[in-house]
Amino acid sequence: MTPSLPTGLDDAAVSGRIVSRREVLAAVGGAAGVSWSRAGARAVADAAETPFRIRVYSGPLPLRLRLPNAVAGSGDWPPALRDATAAVEDAVAQVLDYARERSRLESLEITVERAGSIRPSRSAVRRPSDVVLPSLETVLDGFHRRLRGRDALTGSTCHLLLRWEPLNYRVGYGGTLSPNAHVGDDAHGSPGDALTVANVGASEVWDSRAVTRNMAIHETLHTFLSSDVAEAVGDSPCDHDLGEAIRTDDETLRVSPMASAYAGRDEIGAGTRFHGTGCYDHEAFHRHDGTDGVENWSYTTDLSEATLEGITRYLERAVGP
Repeated sequence: MTPSLPTGLDDAAVSGRIVSRREVLAAVGGAAGVSWSRAGARAVADAAETPFRIRVYSGPLPLRLRLPNAVAGSGDWPPALRDATAAVEDAVAQVLDYARERSRLESLEITVERAGSIRPSRSAVRRPSDVVLPSLETVLDGFHRRLRGRDALTGSTCHLLLRWEPLNYRVGYGGTLSPNAHVGDDAHGSPGDALTVANVGASEVWDSRAVTRNMAIHETLHTFLSSDVAEAVGDSPCDHDLGEAIRTDDETLRVSPMASAYAGRDEIGAGTRFHGTGCYDHEAFHRHDGTDGVENWSYTTDLSEATLEGITRYLERAVGP
């Protein structure tokens, strides 16, 4: 599970190789990527019988966020949610590029769709405190009830809910919980669909847009990384340890998505404003250059090689021979 509560995508390097799916997404931009996901991705999925989808939902948003976008005619999703969705698209493209460059998963397609808004289910509230500050369990339970009511559980979909609750320390930056923690993972008793939450309100208010992008990727990728796959790749069952934190100079540490909120010192303001409460061990990271003397923290949406390999293996197992 990801952290308790309380820039921009890295520039792509220009090369002489064939333009990748990822570079196309980056060139088109976040807003266009969302447009493609809402219509074109669904058509592609139906035609190719895509085994996996990622559907992104918006939770309730304050009027101050919805109104400017409605007036501008850009829909009811503010830039933070659009950028978070585009970051997830980019991460998926990275995984597929990595696999195909190694002649793996060559026929697999994973679509990312923007699925609209979804309101909390009142029937999921279990105790009075959940009315004011719902726990992660309550949020995920309500999310599941709404999806079931919409007949949206397909057996092979990651459902990502983007919440705006900057003060909800019980949800923190987000997370996912069993039994809906992994997509199509029959080996671990998963029912097929996975549900996960990214609290973009927390990352936007307490951190930055770069952290918002990384945490949206982070929470999505949790559903494609089981502990046995993480251990096989990185000698640690903790999938956070597949991330990396690399020094770009003496005072700056650049953090990849799976390491976000876990790469800094376990104190307020070291890296993300609040440190994660899940598993991690800097010594077990794919790469961690240490935090001594680090004053600046940057966040890249580039996935570490260990993360790419872990997700590729997970998908290979899920797809089967």
